[in-house]
Amino acid sequence: MLRNNSKLTSESDETCIFCLIANGQDKETQVIKKNNELVCFRDIYPAAPHHYLVVPIQHIQNCFSLHRGNVDLVKRMAEMGKAVLQDQGITNMEDISLGFHQPPFTSVGHLHLHVLAPRSQIYGHLMYKFIPKTDNFVTEESLRNRIKDKASIVKGEWSELHKLSRPSIFSCLSVVGSRRYCSSSSREPQTFLSLATSTSSDWGIPRPSQAREEI
Repeated sequence: MLRNNSKLTSESDETCIFCLIANGQDKETQVIKKNNELVCFRDIYPAAPHHYLVVPIQHIQNCFSLHRGNVDLVKRMAEMGKAVLQDQGITNMEDISLGFHQPPFTSVGHLHLHVLAPRSQIYGHLMYKFIPKTDNFVTEESLRNRIKDKASIVKGEWSELHKLSRPSIFSCLSVVGSRRYCSSSSREPQTFLSLATSTSSDWGIPRPSQAREEI
C-alpha cells in the first residue's frame, strides 16, 4: 500500500476523482503501485478476482484524446498493469485482459486502463463490458495501433471531443470508493440517479420512473 500526500499538479483537474487519487488527495483509495507518471489501484466494483485500474497522473480525458505521441504511455500503462498482476501472484499472463472503455461507455472522464485476471473468470453478468474489439472495450494493443498514426489534437477539436465524452447513463457508477461520481459537462460529481434523470431525455431513453412503469 502506498500513500501520497502531494498536492494536485498543474496538469490535474480538481473535480476529477482519479486526479485526486493520483495526487494522494483521496483518503478512501489505496494506491497499489505508483511512479512519477502512473498510479494503480483496485476497481471498487471488480469484474474478476483481480481487477485493477492504471491511470496517468496527468489528466487525459479518454481514448479519443490520445495521439501518436501517447503510444509509449499506453504501453507503459499496460506494463504497470502486468507488473501489479505478477506482484499479486498471477503467473499465467495469457489469461489476462487489458483494455479501455470508450465514450459513451466510460464512467469517469480520466483515461484508465482496466487490468483483469484471470480473463477466463470474468464474472458472467459483467462479461459484456469487456468484450475485445467492440465499441465498448478496446484492448491496449489495438489502441496503440490505432493512435500510432494519429496527429495531435488541435484546439478547435476539443469541443467535438467533449460531446463524444458525454457519459452513458448505463455507466455512471464510479469505480472508486463508496461514493458515486460521473464526469459531466457541469464538472460536478453527480449520483447515478440524478444524472440518469437529467440526461435520459437527451439520449432518447425513458427516465428511471418511466422505465419502471413500462417493465
